[in-house]
Amino acid sequence: MLPAVCGLAFLLVPLIGLLWRTPWATMPDRLFSAEVGRALRLSLVCATAATAICLILGIPLAWVLARAALPGRGLIRALVTVPLVLPPVVGGVALLLVLGRRGLIGQYLYEWTGVSLPFTTAGVIVAEAFVAMPFLVISVEGALRAADPRFEEAAATLGATRWYAFRRVTLPSVLPGVVAGAVLCWARALGEFGATITFAGNFPGRTTTMPLAVYLALETDPDAAIVLSLVLLAVSVAVLVAMRERWIRGAM
Repeated sequence: MLPAVCGLAFLLVPLIGLLWRTPWATMPDRLFSAEVGRALRLSLVCATAATAICLILGIPLAWVLARAALPGRGLIRALVTVPLVLPPVVGGVALLLVLGRRGLIGQYLYEWTGVSLPFTTAGVIVAEAFVAMPFLVISVEGALRAADPRFEEAAATLGATRWYAFRRVTLPSVLPGVVAGAVLCWARALGEFGATITFAGNFPGRTTTMPLAVYLALETDPDAAIVLSLVLLAVSVAVLVAMRERWIRGAM
């Protein structure tokens, strides 16, 4: 029992310390300051856009991993989960080497279209999508594996195309897993720091998201850093509430 109590204290005491040191008297003014507003707005927009990209690309990828008879599927699954264990800074460096102005793909993208992703808001979205997509893919793949494929087979015998069966039969049956994955994906994107600062930089109003704003404020205004951290903590708690048992059970 004692080790369990110590483990719980190890996790909770830092959060209690954050609440204890919060400057409650000046918190409303800080929350509604222009700096916090810009960082929060940018974080919400980028995290939502990154989640949308992950939904568009991740759901088909999860379906391939769960249902397609594809050679090397285990290797593909391992590669998909690499961003989960890869240090985010390394992910940012990898994105720079591929999508930078002189990168493997980025040089042609810039030469043909004049678009340069690094150190832009679009770069923030790309970095967040890179680190967050595995959360969506794993959740949706688990839901697809748990779903009964006989319903899809029945739809096929009735003349439904594969796309129609996926859209009207498969997707509704795994919707809890999709929602759970999307929530986790969004929360991970919102809290991303390493890949963002490496690939997109830290430019106020353009690439400075909430985690980056916390990092900046900690050096000059610790109270502001505490308030920003509290906002992210509140978002994390909201995600836990959204990920209540029925969503988690639906993703398994």
